[in-house]
Amino acid sequence: MINLELPKKLKASANQAHQVAAQIFRPVSRKYDLAEHVYPVELDTMAAMVEGLNDSGQGAAGAALGRDSKKQGAATGNSNGGNMAGLLNVIETCWGDVGLTLSIPYQGLGNSAIAAVATDEQLERFGKVWASMAITEPSFGSDSAAVTATAVLDGDEWVLNGEKIFVTAGERSTHVVVWASVDKSKGRAAIKSFVVPRDAPGLSVARLEHKLGIKASDTAVLLLQDCRIPKDNILGSPEVNVEQGFAGVMQTFDNTRPIVAGMAIGLGRAVLEELRAILSEAGVEVSYDIPPNNQHAAAAEFLALEADWEASYLLALRATWMADNKKPNSLEASISKAKAGRTGTAVSLKAVELAGTYGYSERPLLEKWARDAKILDIFEGTQQIQQLIVARRLLGKSSSELK
Repeated sequence: MINLELPKKLKASANQAHQVAAQIFRPVSRKYDLAEHVYPVELDTMAAMVEGLNDSGQGAAGAALGRDSKKQGAATGNSNGGNMAGLLNVIETCWGDVGLTLSIPYQGLGNSAIAAVATDEQLERFGKVWASMAITEPSFGSDSAAVTATAVLDGDEWVLNGEKIFVTAGERSTHVVVWASVDKSKGRAAIKSFVVPRDAPGLSVARLEHKLGIKASDTAVLLLQDCRIPKDNILGSPEVNVEQGFAGVMQTFDNTRPIVAGMAIGLGRAVLEELRAILSEAGVEVSYDIPPNNQHAAAAEFLALEADWEASYLLALRATWMADNKKPNSLEASISKAKAGRTGTAVSLKAVELAGTYGYSERPLLEKWARDAKILDIFEGTQQIQQLIVARRLLGKSSSELK
């Protein structure tokens, strides 16, 4: 049974993450929103802190997600480990700034992929790298099974070819987790993930994208042209198991989707706090003792937004707790990501609306948060993809039966 009383050790690391958000991220949030592709030098001061959090399994995005769960939960049968720590920390840092959170050294989404499917030996080698994740290609978006990039074994090396787009931290990271097929004739079961060093021969950055939001984060197009990496840089088993299908690499999302939900939750909390202050200054007080329909219309709107935010938070806690306790959470991970992504967008846009011309201006951060929020409903699987996954799980349908 999930316990909603958070352990003291997780509160301590979350408080540390909040101090980073308040003292480092917020003061420079607008600066790097206006200076797209400029590296946030303020993040260099965080390298030592991030390494310390990783060593304790409590990184902001979870370089060791879930790897310590079995040990911690052995005595009680109930664990709050790396996944829960990562969720709580990312909520706090995204309260400060989503783009800067995505730029934290050694905390890329590829780190979660490594944690999900790497062997113990690989985790030892790659546990402290800064890994971005390269899945999307020009020919597809959320249909991860449509990967066309290839990996061919040549002696003791894999040779990778293909193009990857929308790679978060693709230029700044030290490594890239690349999804590629080892045998196209065997379909999605042959899709594997590979850890590719950024300086590997044949890997290059074609361009950086200009974006609607999260401008502090670099988003790259990567080219793999006869890119060679060591044979043992394939994550997990190199064998193609048609029976298991796509489950191995898709396990990555069971870890990362609640983390993305946490990003939307952190942003949403920032928006609600700012909106409440604006409403209060305008003489609109929000009461929890009076029915919403007996309050000011803006107060009633605020209560509805806050209720959605609370639901998102609880759903993310559930999905993350299940991951830490080795319970299958594919359904819950998609539910939490779908709810939080939609709520983050709805809350931020409604806040801009309720704040009027002030909210639409650049004086507060509301309009920036509204722009940042949209990506959280898109990457790691769009809203529509999450709803499709949820429907398949609830109806007991396969991907071929329900498209």
